[in-house]
Amino acid sequence: MKKYKTPEPSVIAVKEPVMAYGYQNFDDVGVFGLIDIAQKGISFKIFDGLSKKFPFTMQDWADFLHISGKTLSRYQKEDKSFDVLQSEKILQIEMLYKRGEEVFGSSDNFLIWLQSENVALGKTKPQDLLGSVFGISLLMDELTRIEHGVLA
Repeated sequence: MKKYKTPEPSVIAVKEPVMAYGYQNFDDVGVFGLIDIAQKGISFKIFDGLSKKFPFTMQDWADFLHISGKTLSRYQKEDKSFDVLQSEKILQIEMLYKRGEEVFGSSDNFLIWLQSENVALGKTKPQDLLGSVFGISLLMDELTRIEHGVLA
């Protein structure tokens, strides 16, 4: 597997790499940094900080990450890191959160949108799409449409 050069510490905060990335300005250096973080695996400690931003249960998170609730509990107990695919999903959800804050002006407004039935999404709650990379991509696109005033 190809290893990518990690950006200099001035570009990425080492303590909490997931939180260090804002959604905006993803150039190649930022993308390679995300790839590197995902390949190393997100620790449960970092995930726990992210998960507390959302009103989701641990079972909701287990469903988003396609693992059992028991496995997620074991990750917590052992402070285990997630595998590459799970880490990528965690990073994608973090990026969606950052983008949602930008578009709605606050995390509270974004979380209300995330939990509300959405006509533009076929009367689906946006949070119901977090288990799929295609769903997260669709939500990012929808946030862009909202930002530009295209609501349907």
